[in-house]
Amino acid sequence: MELLLSAATPHAGLAPSPWVLRWTAALPPGARVLDLACGHGRHLRALAARGLQPVGVDRDAAAIDALRGTPGAAGVELCVADLEAGPWPWPGRVFDAGVVTNYLWRPLWPTLLASLAPGGRLVHETFAVGNETVGKPSNPDFLLRPGELLEVARDGGLRVLGYEDGFLDHPPRFVQRIAAVREQPGGAPTRHPLG
Repeated sequence: MELLLSAATPHAGLAPSPWVLRWTAALPPGARVLDLACGHGRHLRALAARGLQPVGVDRDAAAIDALRGTPGAAGVELCVADLEAGPWPWPGRVFDAGVVTNYLWRPLWPTLLASLAPGGRLVHETFAVGNETVGKPSNPDFLLRPGELLEVARDGGLRVLGYEDGFLDHPPRFVQRIAAVREQPGGAPTRHPLG
């Protein structure tokens, strides 16, 4: 598994993703946001600063320990867990949003989607096919196939709010990203701010 948020990689110093900031902006204060593979907490701190209640999980105990003493991460719930080999740390718990960046473990998708509350958002951004031409990850197991996040949303019963698939600079990479929402029960249309 290629996790790209450790101190040994160039991704450790990245600012929060504009995609994540855009699609979590409409969440009300106090919303519970799960950040999978949170690494060094670039999104956790930004979400906490906006009055949200982020929950971060990563298998890197050193990164989680470093976060515990970081300004801006006070009060953030943190968990060390190997999401690929261990049990889901929050059985039965639901979140108002799930954030995933620079991480791909397909077997986790059903559990993540089941943990979204009605009205909950999935905000996912990671590497896509084509990235092997510009750097790591290059293993196809960790690169999204064209349209794959759209399929995940559709199969999970989510409504797509935004989707992009293409190339980004700084650093150069191919990405796919989606913002989708679990509709409220009853099927009545819900107003979802676009960003």
